[in-house]
Amino acid sequence: MDMAQLTTQILLMFLLMGIGLLTNKLGFMHGQTATDLTNILLYIVSPCLIVNAFEQDFSTSRLQSLGLVLLGILLTYGLMVLITNIAFKRVADRNLQRIMRFGAVYSNAGFMGVPLASALFGSTGVFFAVASLAAFNIFCWTHGIALFTPRQKGTPLNWRQILLNPNIIAIVVGLAIFISGFHLPSLLNHAVTDVSSINTPLSMIVIGNSLAAVKFNRTSLNQRLWWPLLCRNLLFPVIDIVILRAFGISGIPLYTTVLMAACPVAGNVVLFTLKAHGDPSPAVTLMSISTIFSVATIPVVFALCTL
Repeated sequence: MDMAQLTTQILLMFLLMGIGLLTNKLGFMHGQTATDLTNILLYIVSPCLIVNAFEQDFSTSRLQSLGLVLLGILLTYGLMVLITNIAFKRVADRNLQRIMRFGAVYSNAGFMGVPLASALFGSTGVFFAVASLAAFNIFCWTHGIALFTPRQKGTPLNWRQILLNPNIIAIVVGLAIFISGFHLPSLLNHAVTDVSSINTPLSMIVIGNSLAAVKFNRTSLNQRLWWPLLCRNLLFPVIDIVILRAFGISGIPLYTTVLMAACPVAGNVVLFTLKAHGDPSPAVTLMSISTIFSVATIPVVFALCTL
């Protein structure tokens, strides 16, 4: 892995975020616009990117590697959930506790990880990134949503909400295309490819727009937020490296998965806090600081990954 290439790509991402910040300051993007663009990215662009990644010749070894990567990621998620449950259990403020637990576990893999994987490793990178997206959606819409909307005992999980997520559907469709050897008609393939190409710049502009609204002060900079920040940006990606190497995973599958794990706090922490009618200030602050620090922590994690 070329560290100079990685650093350059991360700096490019932050330059695009800067454009998003400028867009906000100039008044070109309002709240509803940002929400609409987020929905377009999550439910249209990202699924197209996933399907496009599977548009390649079938390989048994590649499919086995994908399954092994997914197994390692699921184990990592299980450990992260367990660690955060123990580490932050004593935080008395319920709103702050769930923000800390969610923020430490869930990375901004879809918005930041997939664009980085695509830019650095092309369709092969996105192919292995779908394992991280699958695990993210499974855990985020079970454990994650449960943190903010506690279920009563005996209440079943909303599997319909999980399974009908467009990204999960795209993974199933993509796998079917990959395994069957079927290829999309030329015109449809071009449309999917063109939509996929806007993922990186549009994702970063939307993130930059959200950062523009952050105001740092004594109230928002709660000292306890540094602990989930340390877990999300450094500790948990390192745990991911250890588990993946123990599974014998190396090369692009390793680099892509670690890249997804090293991404900053997921924006869902803000959305879920608002949904639960909690104070979103700690969530916005945690996500923002984590994103800013990631320009340094992602290269550090990759340096450890290549040792």
